[in-house]
Amino acid sequence: MSIAAYSIVAVAIVLASCMQASIGFGMGMLAAPIVAIVDPGLIPGTLIMLATLLTVLVVIREHQHIDLAGTGWALIGRVPGTIAGALLLAALPERALALVLAGVVLGGVALTSVGWIPAPHPRNLVLAGATSGVLGTATSIGGPPMALVWQNTSGAALRGTMSGFFLVGSMMSIAVLTVTGAVDSGTVSSFATLIPAVVVGYLLSRLVNRLLDPRRQRWTAITISAIGAIVLIVRQLVGF
Repeated sequence: MSIAAYSIVAVAIVLASCMQASIGFGMGMLAAPIVAIVDPGLIPGTLIMLATLLTVLVVIREHQHIDLAGTGWALIGRVPGTIAGALLLAALPERALALVLAGVVLGGVALTSVGWIPAPHPRNLVLAGATSGVLGTATSIGGPPMALVWQNTSGAALRGTMSGFFLVGSMMSIAVLTVTGAVDSGTVSSFATLIPAVVVGYLLSRLVNRLLDPRRQRWTAITISAIGAIVLIVRQLVGF
């Protein structure tokens, strides 16, 4: 990777890491489209490894605020959702599946924007976790479903709980990618060179967190969810 390419990817990782460490998700939605253009080889392995490092840092920082019960219910849905995503990828064109799921996310955002707030009880958490598993497996963007169901959670609890959920999910993904050979020495090398970008983004999030009161955080999460779905649609339509 050239210096120019590295600089572009590093900036994207810094911004994406800052956003995810501030609102609990967003690494894939913000960084993946940019990274895919500059160096597609970094997706999915390197990006997932970077996201895993970030979630570890956030979990350590916010561990006292993690909703373990809620995370557990969401992960119950995440496991079959991940499997379903893999099966759907094998049975349906990736573009069609991604467009359908992005439409579901936009529909949820629209309902939330006009006052619909799904309660984070077990059924909704399992459904959101399953949707996140399908969406994440098929498109690498699994944050919006969880952000919608946890949107009324307070700042530290939202960041911690989302990070706990994605930490386990990312580790599952890395394990599967390693078994299939998608994670190799080149992936690990790229990951190592981009660690500083994750650390800088994480440190910047400490400043951003001071500006995000519950209302700002809720609307930031809703806005990012919508942007993520739109980016996903654009990626599929233009074919990158």
